[in-house]
Amino acid sequence: MKKRIAILLSGRGSNFEAIARNVASGALDAEIAVVISNRPGAAGLAAAEKLGIPAVTIPSRGMEREAYDALLVEELRRHRADLVCLAGFMRFLSPVFVRAFPNRVLNIHPSLLPSFPGLEAQRQALEHGVKISGCTVHFVDEDLDHGPIILQAAVAVEDGDTEATLSARILKEEHRIYSEAIRLVLAGAVRVENRRVIQNRGARV
Repeated sequence: MKKRIAILLSGRGSNFEAIARNVASGALDAEIAVVISNRPGAAGLAAAEKLGIPAVTIPSRGMEREAYDALLVEELRRHRADLVCLAGFMRFLSPVFVRAFPNRVLNIHPSLLPSFPGLEAQRQALEHGVKISGCTVHFVDEDLDHGPIILQAAVAVEDGDTEATLSARILKEEHRIYSEAIRLVLAGAVRVENRRVIQNRGARV
């Protein structure tokens, strides 16, 4: 039986669509069980519906974080999610959520963590003057952009880069490594020791 992925998003769902393409092509041996957004009208929901994937809106406005996360957990369990993938989900998850899915929540961030966590990571990188930026797939823990790192990809910062041009090149790498990280986690090919994510020897990946 294929593992079931749930996607949480707040906007266009670019990384969701990349994951969906890899699922459809067979490059990622899994199925997308549900796409959930906290924002009604998010473009990613329309993309999910077009692909025949269950799309659910759970509005977050005006709700306390733990109360909202309890609703998310209930919906994800209803869809029997094996792995939860954040794809531009613009909310900071509470301990209630993280503890419900230990080492089963992934996020992708457009920087080489631990550098430049939080919002506008590409702008932060340009303002800091770094020569190398990139993206990171990590397990989600109870701190912002902090969990153990699964995969990273480096992207050179060019002299003429703007936030838009750098973001576009990083996004290409996001689309590549997110599905790879999902594949490793679903295959049981990695384990966490302290903060290090280590590939299991002999794992079939």
